[in-house]
Parts: sequence; structure tokens; C-alpha cells
Amino acid sequence: MKCQRCNERPATLHFTKTINGEKSEIYLCEKCAKEQGEEYMFSYHPDFSIGNLLGGLFNIESPFLSKPAQYPQQHALKCEHCQTTFQEFVNRGKFGCPHCYETFQEQLTPILKRLQNGNNVHKGKIPKRMGGTLHVKKEIEELRVKLQQAIAHEEFESAASIRDQIRSLEKSLLSKGGEL
Repeated sequence: MKCQRCNERPATLHFTKTINGEKSEIYLCEKCAKEQGEEYMFSYHPDFSIGNLLGGLFNIESPFLSKPAQYPQQHALKCEHCQTTFQEFVNRGKFGCPHCYETFQEQLTPILKRLQNGNNVHKGKIPKRMGGTLHVKKEIEELRVKLQQAIAHEEFESAASIRDQIRSLEKSLLSKGGEL
């Protein structure tokens, strides 16, 4: 799709404006978006980048500050594989390697929960028409976790009900030719 303002460059940004209940959408190239600045989203800041945006999630203040936020406790924390420090991650918004996720897990968990409405585990989606027995298997897994929780809390009536649900789902799965 081409930029709706200059009709020359490809549109890389999509803006939606709602004024007095009337919604309008526009697709702009980066250059036109910079020129339109305040009209669309915010005044363009030369230091704006995805790295700054992600790094700003660790700070309540604006990510466009000239001096990045300092994290004294995490400053010494460093990935053993790529030597990236937590402060470098905050400044760049990028990890140095896959092992950084494990190294900085304690610092990332609250951020991921905030970003994903309290969840920090990605469960993914399964297409309905392609999922087949995967939906049933996933539901059985979730019920088994609930069963263990009910047993741990000594809620035996609830546990018996959950157990019966699991058995019913397992029977339907086996009748469809699926594996447990």
C-alpha cells in the first residue's frame, strides 16, 4: 500500500483518529508521518526507536528522555554467554542472545505480566479447523492442573468433578481416534 499523503513511498505506519465519534484511518510513509508529527500520535523525536519504546517499559517515565533510566541493582547482572548487561538491554530494548531471557527472567516477569494482562506464559492459539484433537488435549492438560490444585487445597468434591470431566474428555478423544 502506498502512502496516502505523498502517493510515492510505501506506507509503513497506520494511524486511526476518532474525533467526535467519527473514525478516520490513514496510512503514511515514515517521512510523511514525521512531517505530520503532532497531528498523528506525537511530535517526532529523533531518538525514537522500537528499542527505546521497549526499554521505556521498564520505566514509568517517558522513553524519549535524553538520559535513559538507571537500574542500580540490575546493573551488575550480566549474561554469561554474550556479556549483555541488564542496563544495556534497557537502553537498547534488545537482548544479545537467547540466553538473556533466562539470565534476566526475574526482571522480565513483572514487565511481561504488565504487558499481557497478568499473564507471563504464552499459550498460543490453535486454529479451530486445523486443531482437531489438540483442543481436547489442551483442555485435558488444563483440567489436570486444576485437579492437582483442588487436591492440594483438599477440595475433594471439586476434584472428583474435575476428574469426571477429564475422563469424559479422554473417552471422546479416544473415540475420535486421538492419542492421550
